[in-house]
Amino acid sequence: MADSLPEEGTSPRILRSETVLVLALSLGASGVSALISFIGSLTKPGGLKHQAANLNTSYAPGRPWLDLAWQLFGIATALVPVALVAHLLLREGTGGLRVIGFDRMRPWSDLGRGVLIAAGIGSAGLAFYLVARAAGGNLTVVPESLPDVWWKYPVLILSALQNSVLEEVIVVGYLLRRLGQLGWTPMAALVASSVLRGSYHLYQGIGGFIGNMVMGVVFVLLYRRWQRVGPLVVAHALLDIGAFVGYALLAGKVSWLPTM
Repeated sequence: MADSLPEEGTSPRILRSETVLVLALSLGASGVSALISFIGSLTKPGGLKHQAANLNTSYAPGRPWLDLAWQLFGIATALVPVALVAHLLLREGTGGLRVIGFDRMRPWSDLGRGVLIAAGIGSAGLAFYLVARAAGGNLTVVPESLPDVWWKYPVLILSALQNSVLEEVIVVGYLLRRLGQLGWTPMAALVASSVLRGSYHLYQGIGGFIGNMVMGVVFVLLYRRWQRVGPLVVAHALLDIGAFVGYALLAGKVSWLPTM
């Protein structure tokens, strides 16, 4: 996978500006938001584990069709930065997202590798979260609090898919490519990608930051080995589907799963 400059005459200054703008429109902004949220949680009376980090909440309680419209709107607009990245990569003449391995060239290989990654990270991640929360370093994560309507599980799955595509395309494929073109060392790029991944999970607490930063290191190493984002998208989607749907099915029914 070549990391040459995308087009003749494109200066490093333009690439830096482009990268900053893409991040400011997506996960970089989420990182700043998560930091502010974390500061708010730290300065709020009571420990972190007695506070909740709510994901996939209702936008219009008691109005299911309006709520569904807002849910789908949120999922669709969150993917706009991915479309922007696809456009920017396409201008390089390298086939757009294909250059980072987000295509349908190796579906079964991507699926198999993604399943293995999710199986390895899923149990370890859950254990780390439970330990971090018990130690007071994490908020209680509430993966979903949607009403019990017919579209609940489809929306949770779509939300998981949106998260996985957005994060892996931008934080791994796009960011590593641009940092390589800007002359960053492989180690510096790995640290930047991993810290960014941890930063926008900081709203969950220190545990969320550290756990996702470690996951980021693993994902960068696997991406460099396989040169494909596809398996990472599959793995991330499976992890989030397991968290969202699993919580919806098990919350209040098993003693080991914290709820608020």
